[in-house]
Amino acid sequence: MRGGHGRGGRLGSADVSSQRAQNATAPRVEHLLGRIGELFRPYRAKLTLTIILVLISAGLSVLPPLLTREAFDVGLFPPSRTPNVPVLLALVGGMIGLWVTSAGLGVWQTYLTATVGNNVMGRLRIRLFSHLQSMELAFFTKTKTGIIQSRLQNDVGGVADVLSNTISSVIGNTVTVLAALVSMIVLSWQMTIVAVILLPVLVLAQRRVGQVRARIATKTQESLSDMTAITQETLSVSGILLAKSFNQQPTEIARYQAENRTQIALQVRQQMSGQWFFAMVGIFLSVIPAVIYLVAAWLITHDVAVTAGTIVAFTTVQSRLTFPLLGLLRVALDLQTSQALFARIFEYLDLHPAIADRPGAHDVDPTRLGEVEFDDVTFRYPDAGADSPATLQSVSFTIDPGQYAAFVGPSGAGKTTISYLLPRFHEVTGGAVRFAGTDIRELRQESLIDNIGIVSQETYLFHATIAENLRYAKPGATDAELEVAARAANIHDTIMSFPDGYGTVVGERGYRLSGGEKQRVAIARVLLKDPAVLILDEATSALDTISERIVQSALDEASRGRTTIAIAHRLSTVIGADVIFVVVAGRIVESGSHAELLARGGEYSRLFAEQAGTLA
Repeated sequence: MRGGHGRGGRLGSADVSSQRAQNATAPRVEHLLGRIGELFRPYRAKLTLTIILVLISAGLSVLPPLLTREAFDVGLFPPSRTPNVPVLLALVGGMIGLWVTSAGLGVWQTYLTATVGNNVMGRLRIRLFSHLQSMELAFFTKTKTGIIQSRLQNDVGGVADVLSNTISSVIGNTVTVLAALVSMIVLSWQMTIVAVILLPVLVLAQRRVGQVRARIATKTQESLSDMTAITQETLSVSGILLAKSFNQQPTEIARYQAENRTQIALQVRQQMSGQWFFAMVGIFLSVIPAVIYLVAAWLITHDVAVTAGTIVAFTTVQSRLTFPLLGLLRVALDLQTSQALFARIFEYLDLHPAIADRPGAHDVDPTRLGEVEFDDVTFRYPDAGADSPATLQSVSFTIDPGQYAAFVGPSGAGKTTISYLLPRFHEVTGGAVRFAGTDIRELRQESLIDNIGIVSQETYLFHATIAENLRYAKPGATDAELEVAARAANIHDTIMSFPDGYGTVVGERGYRLSGGEKQRVAIARVLLKDPAVLILDEATSALDTISERIVQSALDEASRGRTTIAIAHRLSTVIGADVIFVVVAGRIVESGSHAELLARGGEYSRLFAEQAGTLA
């Protein structure tokens, strides 16, 4: 269930290397900032409007301090020493109008940035999900489901705030800082030098803090992936049953606690990283006004004209510089942190499916449906070493339309692998697999799969109603079509015995149904698809004798009139097959009918005698 301890199974550091080894065409995550920028390209119009609003807001934010100077020097303390109330009212009215306008523009700007950010995040999530759907089966057999879920949820979700706030924050704060600096220079260039002299040091310190936070963010997301994987494994129905069967709940709790402690420590480190930096920045910016008073006193004593209004306006502008400057520094840190998350997302997007449609791939020839041929097929799993023996070696056979072919042999002989190669779940290493007279590598995968139905030993049903599970094969199927398929699978009467009939919720993986009921629902689902070729992968091996008999009857009905490939462990289920292929150590060693193989006295005869003796 676990697939290793600790952080085994993570597609992060070491595992990413192994994944890239089997997917060598995936490039390194380069030009990251440019690729992040490309995500915003479809929203250029809204971004342009956002930038205009930000520029207007930033420009307006500079005016109140200048009006403040006029309010002091002209309204409150004019040369006549008598407050000029009309002028003061006009200036105060102008300030209020500017603040109201800025607030309205801010709300509009927030709506635009939230819309763009969340749409970009949503498109990125769909793009990643769609890309994962196109990956070959081998990718999923090597990667924990929880790890994949974490990339979709935690990593994409982790960049949501950055996507939503970066544009407005960077542009707005940058313009505000620049405008404030211009205002400060206009008011007093001497005091401006004192106010900004240490800013370059702060920028350098911020870069260092950002690098630390990015490393912590990567470790945090990896830990979240592990926690998601543990949750997915142990809280599924299968995981709970296994834990309860072996009294291993304390072990699972301890495993989750250990990873949770790691996550807590990383979250604390991430939140604390940079806190001393921002504390020093806050102290520095808070001390500046007091220093400005001293500088102003020095300027006045050296006959430099500095009015009270200038000092008040300057300190007001400088205080308004504090928040946008801190905002810029925080956004810079967030961007450095989010780059680690984006790198993990693009790392998956850069993995190229090992199995994909070739240019010019075409549909299956409808006039030759049901023809299946393996021509000198050799297969070795992608992660197998070059010196390891091939799973299949020089396998050749032909199955005619409508023929019932069975593959038998000892466990691990390669029978199921044969059934995976026909629908191109794996790519052959050598030779060719032909469907309807064409190499399957020249066919569109969608067209190929449309003509193949599979009933496996481990039936998968969604946590949905029986009707919804059946319509997975044919979304537009009518109730009448569902009933026809269910009757053919010998499950209709059972379904109607449930209080909710076809509306019965089957539970996760169909656990509310018995093994035989699940198998018959799966058979009905395949019948609804009505494929030209039916693959039965040990579809009754996990059932009891009574259930097997009922399901076998349904399978016989399902296979009638179509090419059927049965992978069988119990030889009694394939006695009536048109042709039986005996697979041993990746090779076909015998073929023929049941009677012919028994008369030959070879491997099949030996296997049959063993099973007959066991049953006896």
